[in-house]
Amino acid sequence: MVAQEFTVDLNKPLVFQVGHLGDAYQEWVHQPIPTKESPRFFESDFWEFLTKTAWWVIPLIWLPVVCYFISKSVLMGHTFPEIALMVGLGIFIWTLLEYTLHRFLFHIETKSYWGNTIHYLLHGCHHKHPMDGLRLVFPPAATAVLLTPFWNMVKLFATPSTTPALFGGGLLGYVMYDVTHYYLHHGQPSKDSLRHLKKYHLNHHFRIQNKGFGITSSIWDRVFGTLPKTKAAEKSR
Repeated sequence: MVAQEFTVDLNKPLVFQVGHLGDAYQEWVHQPIPTKESPRFFESDFWEFLTKTAWWVIPLIWLPVVCYFISKSVLMGHTFPEIALMVGLGIFIWTLLEYTLHRFLFHIETKSYWGNTIHYLLHGCHHKHPMDGLRLVFPPAATAVLLTPFWNMVKLFATPSTTPALFGGGLLGYVMYDVTHYYLHHGQPSKDSLRHLKKYHLNHHFRIQNKGFGITSSIWDRVFGTLPKTKAAEKSR
């Protein structure tokens, strides 16, 4: 069967189907289905379970870990202002990492069977089903696997006593990102700043999917020129 003629059956487990789309995968995955239902990913109930995470699990699991790492730097003698500075720097570094991962990894273009399959699991599923509330945050098991290389990366440019607080700040930035991401999809913000951020992110899903890669902030989109144009700006052209 020619890859372009393959049709995904949404009533069957999706993960091992999407690879067959070949070159047509990119177009298919960026045509969102805006329902809150969770599609089936795997035949196996075990693997299916691992793909679903309620938003509150993220702070429940990772905030104690954040406190543990920050406390390690405190016990090494750092003052509160120093700890606050290191945690703040960790959060700031996360915002750049958030943008970089979203732009260059999550939006990589694939066309091979396994490339499409892995991309769908990593981020494509979120663009296809953007309102799926159980697949909006990153599964803790996957996060745990990634923590070791990120810890080693921080150790490369930080001292032994500052590494824990910087790492804790970065992890706190991740928690803020995941919770914010869920809220932008399912929350009803009353503050103008959050309403703007929600509109900004949903614009990325439903209007201009190759712009607006920031989730918690648009700062790096402004720095790197990926800020989407407003409708008013487009009409004036």
